[in-house]
Amino acid sequence: MGSKRDWSFKSAPQSAAEARALKINRGRMLGGSSSINSMVWFRGRADDFDGWNLPEWSWDKVQPAFEQVEARITPQRLPDPHALSEAFGHTLGSNGVAPPTPERESAGVFHTNMRNGRRWSAADAFLRPGIQTGRLTVITGANTDRIELEDGVAKHIHLTDGRKITARRGIALSTGSIGSPSILMRSGLGPAQHLRDLGIEVARDIPGIGQNLHDHPAIGLHHAGPNSGYGLTADQALAWALSPLQWLLARKGRMTSNFVEAGAFFRAAPIGPNGDARPDVQTHFIPYMMGYQGKAITRGSGYFADICVCRPKSRGALTLASKDPNAAPNIDLGVFSDGSDLEILVHGLKRLREVLASAPFEHLSAPEVFPAATAQTDEEFADYIRSRCGTAYHPVGTVHMGGEEAPLTPEMRIRGVESLWVADASVMPKITSANTNAPSMMIGHRAAEMISRALKS
Repeated sequence: MGSKRDWSFKSAPQSAAEARALKINRGRMLGGSSSINSMVWFRGRADDFDGWNLPEWSWDKVQPAFEQVEARITPQRLPDPHALSEAFGHTLGSNGVAPPTPERESAGVFHTNMRNGRRWSAADAFLRPGIQTGRLTVITGANTDRIELEDGVAKHIHLTDGRKITARRGIALSTGSIGSPSILMRSGLGPAQHLRDLGIEVARDIPGIGQNLHDHPAIGLHHAGPNSGYGLTADQALAWALSPLQWLLARKGRMTSNFVEAGAFFRAAPIGPNGDARPDVQTHFIPYMMGYQGKAITRGSGYFADICVCRPKSRGALTLASKDPNAAPNIDLGVFSDGSDLEILVHGLKRLREVLASAPFEHLSAPEVFPAATAQTDEEFADYIRSRCGTAYHPVGTVHMGGEEAPLTPEMRIRGVESLWVADASVMPKITSANTNAPSMMIGHRAAEMISRALKS
């Protein structure tokens, strides 16, 4: 993250978060964000999908797709977690070797899409095997400017280097919740007045494109102390020096860490009047010293745990800054535009503090160093959240599926346009209750099924 393999977007200043611009990391390589993310594997809750109110996307319909994706991805327990991560997995009752689940309060070591101690991305599992069949050509070093229609049919792809690709059957757009709406709007598909203001010829007025942007807002607690988590310390120097050899010989050790090793789901806010007692926050536990005074990586030993809202109500929007394909879009995450998200994080931080205090860390335990005593009351917690929150890097919803008012049909076709589909996290009407890595791949699998069926009809 933050390298040339990252688009390194930033949000517009967030008015409810002290006008800060938040980082939006997105993969800029084959496999997209599955090639730079923490590889955490969660399907989400069953009622996440039933709650979309789309028959083709009910839990009964998506469960087989998850199973088929996982047959190739083979998610499995992190191979060699830190002792702190193992201990954190016992904070809400042990799951054994099973990961925590958003279906109930639970904790555990995460399952990830890794093989033999290394990342197994969507490119590894699907794209490269596709290339080997001889039926797929991959062009690298090329970005998409726009899609051109002919008589309402998606026909040509214009690349930023001036080349044009013509589609015989159709075009599937899979460039994420930032890339897909941007390309569609540059293609004249989106809110008509916004496009006219930028000098883009309107092919079809689709107001919903770019709307419904949301993510999991997140905030954490920092612990630091000698002999606790991984860190840059003199007594760990030898272990760090030997870790590449340990990885090469045994595929074990700290080089196999995905950084975000364990976590939990629990109820933070009081149970509502409707009796909703579902877990409303997810915790990611990181057994590393995380900087809290500027730099992300700093000297010392420690650990970090965050919480993020499982089902945020806040919504933002994405618009174009210009029709130049090299210009980053305007990304307004709308963080805390619905105040209930902030309230859940306040409750969540208070309970997370209790969970960490009671965790069986024993001799590895370290004190909380930030925000520590500066956050005790609800208002102090709220101030801390507004000044330090980020997101879990799970943007969704900008080309969402739904009824006649939605830009995308339940079959993943842009409404009113022939032979143009979208297949990424932008299609989600509502975000799932955990990391979006697995649901994004499931969406790709379902898209393949639906596109194949449409082309055969």
